[in-house]
Amino acid sequence: MRETASVVDVAARAGVSVGTVSNVLNRPERVAPPTRERVLQAIDELGFVRNEAARQLRVGRSRTIGLVVLDVRNPFFTDLAAGAEGVAASLGLSVMLCNSNDDTSREHHYLSTLKEQRAFGILITPVGSKTTVIAEIRRRGIPVVLVDRAARGNECSVSVNDRVGSELAVRHLIELGHRRIGFVGGPISLSQVSQRLAGARAAIEAAGLPADALTMVENPRLDVAQGRATGEKLAALPSRKRPTAVFCANDLLALGLLQDTVRRGLSVPGDLAIVGYDDIDFAAAATVPLTSVRQPRSQLGKAAMEMLIEEATDGKFHRHRQIVFEPELIVRESTVRQAGTG
Repeated sequence: MRETASVVDVAARAGVSVGTVSNVLNRPERVAPPTRERVLQAIDELGFVRNEAARQLRVGRSRTIGLVVLDVRNPFFTDLAAGAEGVAASLGLSVMLCNSNDDTSREHHYLSTLKEQRAFGILITPVGSKTTVIAEIRRRGIPVVLVDRAARGNECSVSVNDRVGSELAVRHLIELGHRRIGFVGGPISLSQVSQRLAGARAAIEAAGLPADALTMVENPRLDVAQGRATGEKLAALPSRKRPTAVFCANDLLALGLLQDTVRRGLSVPGDLAIVGYDDIDFAAAATVPLTSVRQPRSQLGKAAMEMLIEEATDGKFHRHRQIVFEPELIVRESTVRQAGTG
């Protein structure tokens, strides 16, 4: 089995010092072009691969940024990751995507790994409201920015005004004449879900409707399967209490509920109006195009990455900021039947 070529081997093949090889790898502008070409040719002939891990230990910080998200299967987070990765790639940084899967122990594992690897920085949508691991990471000088989660003044964050977004959704349903409205979300321990529930309740109160006009359906996860399960729960309710419209805490729940409703032979929005949240690409492409609260997904990732890099490079001069984007309601056929349809 052929041994891996070392820097010493490259130097010997090119007829230069080990220091010159190091300069070609790390500071190529310091090396004369003919010498640089000779070293690069030697690298190519020997199949040399630099030991990035060892280099990172020497400089004290890697070129990798951790992005810890709640559910990598949710297109909201993949779009967010694309925005973040675009900024990182333009600066020669890499992004390591970590899926906590709404699990605090799994989140802890990824954060500990990133800390041990001396990550350049971390973007995270935390499972809970706070984690001691994040505080420890910051004490070690690794910047952390919260994404899709508002923070207080002692940390950076990029988020969307979820309370306003849910108020837009529920107000829309009330204006359409609905007086029994369901809120589908969960777990409530997630800040995004609790804020969206608070906004829904605020819209009900502002309209002068009784508190029980809003029916809460809590699920353990925010996915399509739980959306379908919600259809079963709603069908089991007495007709006088069954909502005529539902606001879901994300589009995956809404799409699952839409599937179940259509499967039962019911009309959307005739028998049940449905609103989602996030406005992922699948929302507009659904069998019945889904009304949804739009978040600037890619822009969230881009802004968070720019803020993280700013914190990493500004050092003691950095001032924490909290960026809050405003959501937008996109109305489609799942709440308002279009002229000439059905």
